[in-house]
Amino acid sequence: MQTETDGVELVGDQTVENIARAAVFAALTGAMAYVSFQNPVSPAPVTLQVLGVFLAGLYLGPVWGGASMVLYLIAGGVGAPVFAGGGSGLGTFVAPTGGYLLSYPFAAALTGLVAHGTTELADPRDVGVAKLVAAMVAATVVIYAAGTVGFAIVQRPSLAAAFAPSALVDAFLVAGAAFIPAEAFKIAAAIGITRSDQLNAA
Repeated sequence: MQTETDGVELVGDQTVENIARAAVFAALTGAMAYVSFQNPVSPAPVTLQVLGVFLAGLYLGPVWGGASMVLYLIAGGVGAPVFAGGGSGLGTFVAPTGGYLLSYPFAAALTGLVAHGTTELADPRDVGVAKLVAAMVAATVVIYAAGTVGFAIVQRPSLAAAFAPSALVDAFLVAGAAFIPAEAFKIAAAIGITRSDQLNAA
C-alpha cells in the first residue's frame, strides 16, 4: 500500500514540475515578444516569439511544449501584455497576425515531436543538429501556413476570396516570405542555446 502511495505522489510531483516548466517557457515567450522590430514590407513585426516556441518544443517535448504555448495564449487573451509590443486581448487573435499566434501550440508540439521522435523527452544536447533544424523548419512551415491564412482572411471580404490562390500567394509574400531571414536567425539561435548551458539546467 505504501508503494502505491509513493507512486501517486511521484506522478503528482512530475505533473507539477511539468506545469511549472511550461509556465516558465510561456513567460519566456512573452518576454521575447518585447523584442520587436517593424518589418518594412509587412504589417507584422519581427519578434523573438518564435524562438520561444522552438525552445518550448525542444526542452519540454511535444506535450508540454504545446501546453506551454496554450498557457501563453491564455495569458495574453485574458489581458497579460505578452504579445508583440506588449499587446494583449482576444482581439489580437482576429488581427492580421492572429494566425501566427494560434499556430504556436501546434508548432511547439511539432518541434518537440520531430526533435525527440516520441513523447519521451531527451536532453536537447543529445539531439543531432540535422534533427533540430528539421524540427524547427517543420514548425516554421506550420506557423507560416497559419499566419498566411489568417492574414488572407482578415484582408479579404469573404472566406472564398481569402482562399483564392492569388490571395494566398499575396498573403504569403507579405506575411511569410518577408520573415524567412529572421526565422533562419532564430533557428541558429535555438541551436546555439541547446549547445550551451543557458537553459540546460532548467
